Order: sequence, then structure tokens, then C-alpha cells
Amino acid sequence: MGQEGRPRTIIHVDMDAFYASVEQRDRPETRGHPVIVGADPRGRGVVSAASYEARRFGVYSAMPIGRAFRLCPEGVFLPVDMDKYAAVSQEIMAILADFTPLVEPLSIDEAFLDVTASLALHGDGAVIGREIKVRILAAVSLTASVGVAPNKFLAKVASELEKPDGLVVVETGHEAAFLAPLPVSRLWGVGKVTGAELETMGIRTIGQLARTPARHLQARFGKHGPDLLALARGLDDRAVEPDSAPKSMGAEETFERDTRDTDLLRATFRGQSERVARELRAGGYAGRTVTLKLRFADFSTITRAHTDDPTQDGLIIYRRVESLFARVRLTQAVRLIGVSVSGLGPAGEGQLSLLAPDSARRERLARAVDRLATRFGEEAVRPASLMPKRKRPGPAPGGLRPD
Repeated sequence: MGQEGRPRTIIHVDMDAFYASVEQRDRPETRGHPVIVGADPRGRGVVSAASYEARRFGVYSAMPIGRAFRLCPEGVFLPVDMDKYAAVSQEIMAILADFTPLVEPLSIDEAFLDVTASLALHGDGAVIGREIKVRILAAVSLTASVGVAPNKFLAKVASELEKPDGLVVVETGHEAAFLAPLPVSRLWGVGKVTGAELETMGIRTIGQLARTPARHLQARFGKHGPDLLALARGLDDRAVEPDSAPKSMGAEETFERDTRDTDLLRATFRGQSERVARELRAGGYAGRTVTLKLRFADFSTITRAHTDDPTQDGLIIYRRVESLFARVRLTQAVRLIGVSVSGLGPAGEGQLSLLAPDSARRERLARAVDRLATRFGEEAVRPASLMPKRKRPGPAPGGLRPD
């Protein structure tokens, strides 16, 4: 419920195959063809986005790019162009802000809106949803799928049901009927493991889950059980939170070949630490928890985390990651490595350590480097440890060293 007990009207806007759709828009010759945006298909990265034509071949985001190429060798493979996608996203978010100040971006291509207070001005939720779709199409020539519902969970599920270019409205009072026939996999928090557990209980649809006694779910899933039951019954009281801080910032890299080269691994997460630090400073954030992620040749993945004072300093992030890495036993080659910082808050809330008098100087230097990177690119200024090492000259003929 909204203020004064009124039912809320929440809208979820989700752009359709966003990166791929932007590329098809800008490259008319690719329209109607399978477009796959991501890493080089000859490399070891992943798919970032797949057009609906590519999805018919079984290609989806986060799939290894090599597998995508095997499934769809005739596809158009394009690199990620984040600057372009971010510019389009800004136009879309500006359109959403015309309907309400309560806009909560979830990512570059989706957002929640609370339009409860906007109904008198713009019409009911269905009218607003249609108008959003029309304005986005007119402004950026892209389609969006929209869900309209009394809460965030229902709006998100609704936006996914009729992609692409869909509009699904869940009326207040019809939440249970809307959810009942859907598979339990539509619920947040139900992945393969939980889904298999529910199936052993004879529960395949959300309606079946909604009728399950709470004590049975709590006995099987612990404190997660009541949460599942609440969602199955269409209950979600979370507010739309505009301008909420991101939960984390990170960087990952998949190597061309699996590697045990510890110097390469250290150089990689040194560079990642600097990239994450730049993102933190650009957003005005500092983070308490630094996490190292390693994925091995057999696709098993481990994470190690360290929590300390808030930081946005690349060197401090690197030192924490290095400490975590020193405790990892490399039993096999590494396929992917990543660094992330979470527990974010506004920069400056923590105190600089009295044992680090050079912190202020290093911060000034970091911001100067940020300005250079913005103007000339990230490769313009790098830590010395990331520069290619030149071989030292050997002895000159006759045993003499050159001057």
C-alpha cells in the first residue's frame, strides 16, 4: 500500500535486448539477423547481449562466447560499446523522470517507477505504461517491455511475460490469479537448487506454493521459506528508491588461455583495482568490503573477501586483494579473475588512517590521474607495475657494458 492506505501503482520498464537492439538500430544491415554483443568470438569472454533472432539459436547473455559462435556461426558478432549504450540509457531515464521523481534504475536498461502520485496527472497505470513505450520508441527508436502492478515484484514479473514490446497490467485484487499458473522459477530466489527442492515437494507452480503451509516451507528452507511464501502470494512492500547507491562496483577479465602465472594474475587484479577505484571516485563512493573472485578451468568459482575502513584508493584495494590472493592455493589454472568493492557509502564518511599520512597526497594524485584518463583514455596513465617490462641490456662484446 502507498500513503494513506492507497494501493500503489508500480511500473517496471525493461528495454528489449538492449545492447543488441541499439546495434541493430545503428547498423540497418543487421536488422533481422542474429546479433551477438560481447567478447571476440575467437577469445574466452562471454555474451553481453543477444538479439531475439540470436536467441532462437539458443544464444543468451552470460554464455561463453565460444559456445555462442558454435551455436550461431552465421551471427553478427559485435564488441560492447558502453559509451553509446550509456548515452541512450540517459535519454530513456530522462523520459521516465517526466512521469515521476520516484525512478529507481536497476541497471543501464531497466528501472522501477512509483507513479501512484502521478495518476491524476497522467492517467492510470496502463495509460502511463503505454505512453512510456510510445515516448521511448519516438526518442530512441527502441522498444521496451512494461509491467504495471501494485508492487515491484509483480511489475517485474509482468514486464517479462510478453517480451519483446510487451505491456502487461496486474490489477489490484488479481495478484494471486495472475501468479497462480506461472512456474516457481519466476520467483526471486528460486534457482536450480531451490526449484529442484520444491519439485520434490510436488510444487511446480506459484499457485501450488501459495497454498503450502508456512511451517512446511520453513522446515525445508529455514528463514527463506516465509519469504518464498510471501512472494507466491504477491506480497512485496519494498519502496521504489530513487538515486539509491549501487551495492557494489567491480571488474572481471577472462583470460585468452587458462593460466597459473601468478605474475599475470597479480598484474591483472592490480589493473582491476585501479579501474574499480576510478569508478568509486567518479560516483562519490567508498567501500568497506573488497572481494577477489577466481574461476578455474573446470568453471568452479571461489570468492574471498576482506572488510575494513571505507576506501576508494586503488593501491589500498590492491593491497587487500593481494592479501586475499596470498591465501589461495592454486590447484588448477585460472580462467577468470575479478575484483569488486561493496558495502558502499558516500566518500569521506570514514576517517583517513593516522598511520597513513600520505593518504591525502595519494588521493590528490588519483584525482589528477582520473582527469587524464577521462581526457586521454585509461591507458594514458598506469601504475608502473602494469607497464611492459623492458629487458635490461646485456654485456657488450668483450665483457664491457654499454654506456
